[in-house]
Amino acid sequence: MTASVISAGPIPGTGRAAQGAIELRQVSKHYGDVVAVDELDLTVQPGEFVTLLGPSGSGKTTTMMMVAGFEEHTGGAILIDGKPVDTLPPRDRNLGVVFQNYALFPHMSALENVEFALRMRKVPRAERRQRAEEALDRVGLGKMGGRKPRQLSGGQQQRVALARALVFNPAALLLDEPMAALDKRLREQMQEEIKTLQKGLGISVLFVTHDQDEAMAMSDRIVVMRDGKIVQSGPPEEVYNHPMTDWVASFLGDTNLIPCTIVERNGEEAVVDLGGLGMAKVRDRGANGENYAVSIRPEHLKFRTRVSAGNGCAATLVSSTNLGATVRHRLTAGGHDLQLRELSSDSVAGIRPDEELWVGWDADKAQLLVLES
Repeated sequence: MTASVISAGPIPGTGRAAQGAIELRQVSKHYGDVVAVDELDLTVQPGEFVTLLGPSGSGKTTTMMMVAGFEEHTGGAILIDGKPVDTLPPRDRNLGVVFQNYALFPHMSALENVEFALRMRKVPRAERRQRAEEALDRVGLGKMGGRKPRQLSGGQQQRVALARALVFNPAALLLDEPMAALDKRLREQMQEEIKTLQKGLGISVLFVTHDQDEAMAMSDRIVVMRDGKIVQSGPPEEVYNHPMTDWVASFLGDTNLIPCTIVERNGEEAVVDLGGLGMAKVRDRGANGENYAVSIRPEHLKFRTRVSAGNGCAATLVSSTNLGATVRHRLTAGGHDLQLRELSSDSVAGIRPDEELWVGWDADKAQLLVLES
């Protein structure tokens, strides 16, 4: 991967970005009888990188557009740094916005595109030229200010859009799937560069994506949305390892979902009956519902010997697929289909389809959750 071209400090000449807080109180958006966002409560703390993650139609982009002022909310209140902005037009909300298509003016050069944000704010010509040049230099495009967008690569266009969004020293930055059009390698590079930029500036970020890996890599907190509501919120590792429902578990990657009956609940641990897989101890975060399951990620399921302590069961290998860095094994156990994923370097050699094995998992890697479907 190419080294980052974005440096970590504030954009020269603009001062340090304000560490703006964003707050949504019972915010809703209706399109006739359709509820796109349903009484949403959300706070982005100063300097926090918060990602709205969800499938198409979950309300994440609508939420961002209401914060930016490009969509009018039906109910509730939006505050920036504690001040209501409900009646303010987008340019008066002091928010930098980068759209999925970057929204660069094709007839303007990169420098003129960055300058435009300052021109709209009546910054004197000489000052805005200097600040725009410094902003482009800050994102590694100091020598490309004269190029038109069509003369720039996708990653370079994104850097121009970032420079334009940050040159006026906004309170917070809103990013609407800005890497969706980039190839995998460039997308991963830009993820690192944007995160470096955000940490260097100490600026709050509200980020929208449907890409689970992107959300895991970049966020301080992931807010999972579905049907206009927040269904779970927390640090990436918490949401991934301890989903509250089967939908969250399945949306955030592959998982083994095993229906269960609760035998005993004791604080953060529960004893459950997994039917054909027997009894097991699992992590319990207090989810309440009518039907339950246990979620075990494929990488948390391990081949073990029968004498190993802890949770485990007999399983039969169905197939193994080498994916390069990892190997995916498909198993059957107690009437359930399971996936087990391990590093290629750790893969058990010599096992064959229809061979009976023993698999197990640690109690803290198995999560009790509610079955919604």
